[in-house]
Amino acid sequence: MKKLNKLFLLLALSLGVFSMQAQDEKNPWAIVIGTNAVDFYAADNGNIPGEISSGSLFSEYFNAEDNWNFLPSVSYLEVKRYVGDGFSATLNGSINQIDRLGGTSAADLSFYNLGAGVQYNFKNLLNTTVIDPFLGVGAGYYWLDDNGASTFDSDLGINFWFSDNIAFTVKSSFKTAFEDSNFDYFQHSAGVTISFGGTDSDGDGVYDKDDMCPDVPGLAEFNGCPDSDGDGIVDKDDKCPDTAGLEEFDGCADSDGDGIADPNDDCPNEAGSEALNGCPDADKDGIADKDDECPNEAGPKANNGCPYPDSDGDGVLDKDDMCPDVAGTKANNGCPEVTEEVQKELNEYAKTINFDTGKTTITKDSEEALAAIISILDEYPNAKFTVEGHTDSVGSDQNNKRLSEARALSVKSYLVENGVDEFRLSSAGFGEERPVASNDTRSGRAENRRVEINLKK
Repeated sequence: MKKLNKLFLLLALSLGVFSMQAQDEKNPWAIVIGTNAVDFYAADNGNIPGEISSGSLFSEYFNAEDNWNFLPSVSYLEVKRYVGDGFSATLNGSINQIDRLGGTSAADLSFYNLGAGVQYNFKNLLNTTVIDPFLGVGAGYYWLDDNGASTFDSDLGINFWFSDNIAFTVKSSFKTAFEDSNFDYFQHSAGVTISFGGTDSDGDGVYDKDDMCPDVPGLAEFNGCPDSDGDGIVDKDDKCPDTAGLEEFDGCADSDGDGIADPNDDCPNEAGSEALNGCPDADKDGIADKDDECPNEAGPKANNGCPYPDSDGDGVLDKDDMCPDVAGTKANNGCPEVTEEVQKELNEYAKTINFDTGKTTITKDSEEALAAIISILDEYPNAKFTVEGHTDSVGSDQNNKRLSEARALSVKSYLVENGVDEFRLSSAGFGEERPVASNDTRSGRAENRRVEINLKK
């Protein structure tokens, strides 16, 4: 009874191991179903005189025909639970019919045994997925007819795995009785091991424990993660999971080979520069060809990549040229400058402008001179002029002043009415203040009665 109590205690400890361990490996549970053979002869039971004839330890170890006891049916069952680092807890039981006690015939004695222990598998240590040797130790109890005994068990076996779940298992165990008066024996077993308990949520053949993407079907080579575009970069790390790309671009393509990934490339099919987001710039003006209205001529962004024209060829661009259709000078913003010769020519015509006597009305014979003046003014569209009226000294100063102002204004009005911009012209009357000849002679007074058109400074 004391030995039986020890066995129950050992079984309770083993079941405690089952319950405490977490399910931390794929298919942590396994069941072995098979047959067994019991051999008392090779276990060296010669110390029990009068009971059986026996050889020395391992004597005739493989003599199955003469020494092994078989039951031609399923007679062996073992349950295993992986507990980590190659170790498993085991619980096993078997039945048999004993007709040989060593070299002595027996009258078909019934035989039962139970055992529990710890097993170490070398599969991971040997880095193999097929051949899986193992060692085990434990304790057990057997019943031989009405007699029973506790044993210390040591196991040596091997699994031949056909898949993650199925293996063929052979094992040889040496059962040493705690009491010298009880039998020692070898028990050999062979059967099929079925492992189970692993979870594969996405059904991709990679167990959740090893699956980096347990909810999405993937490939074993990528730890269960998918690679939709087949570029060798798993979708979770691929910025372009639906388009094959390169690792250096986080799974995205570089179609034009300019070193800029397509998602960041504004011109993915034309090689360009990083500064222009992957777009080319044929004329090197800093404006991408796609935005450049003149892609083969360098020009500023303000003019959409086109060079500014210089229509009159005076070296001043039209955008800065106040007279874009008339050649001028840079100093005068692209407009022609009024020279002394031009100024002299203007006043040669202006002094021929005549008025009705004592009035501001321009005579008809002055129209030719005025037309010539307008033509000259049109050549200098940004120049501003003052129309000046002058008189001789005949009459009062006040009247002469008023008359000169009115006549200057009359000439200005004529020029404006005939196309000259009003804002380019001003008028002033100086009366007899600025004579150009003596008022003492008839000819001198005639020269003093005049109109001048002078460039406004």
